[in-house]
Amino acid sequence: MSDVLELVEARLRTSLGEPAARAAVTFLGTDRIEVLRFVDDQVVRYATLGMSAQPMADPTAVVADPLKGPRAELVLSVKAGRADTDKVLRPLAVLAASPQVEGVVVAPGASLDVGEPLWPGAPFTSVLVGEPGGLVEDLELDAPMDPVRFLPLLPMTPNEAAWKRVHGAQALQERWLANGTDLRDPARRSVPLDVTPE
Repeated sequence: MSDVLELVEARLRTSLGEPAARAAVTFLGTDRIEVLRFVDDQVVRYATLGMSAQPMADPTAVVADPLKGPRAELVLSVKAGRADTDKVLRPLAVLAASPQVEGVVVAPGASLDVGEPLWPGAPFTSVLVGEPGGLVEDLELDAPMDPVRFLPLLPMTPNEAAWKRVHGAQALQERWLANGTDLRDPARRSVPLDVTPE
């Protein structure tokens, strides 16, 4: 499936430019996951490369289909120079390996938790998976393979993650929007989450 990853990397380069750096992480029993780092106008973007080599399998399926099934890569955008965000490479690789390791299907609206700060001093230990198609367009593959979707990751504070579990992803995103939350700020505080009476 290296040809799929070549196409994925080409799409990332077309959308985000040349990567400034790349790192590779290999977990026992999984394919290699790379994380590419792109810098653009004071924003650093980290994109995984390797998650889409295999389709994500339904954990209830007896046999995983080698061709059909959703494929995705993860993209995280943060403002440059405000935190040591390059340490996010390993947590991102862990999240990208989770379909292989844990049999999860990563989809928009899902919460992914790494169990520790995303980078040193980060107020976030988890992310909300956003809707694809904004920053990097879906990559169509030959049938019967599903397209590769580039899923943005939105860092969540523990309070936001807990609130999202109760009220849902859309309600949290509406709260962020209503408060003008800069989701790319690596040091931002939790959005106000008190529920106002109707």
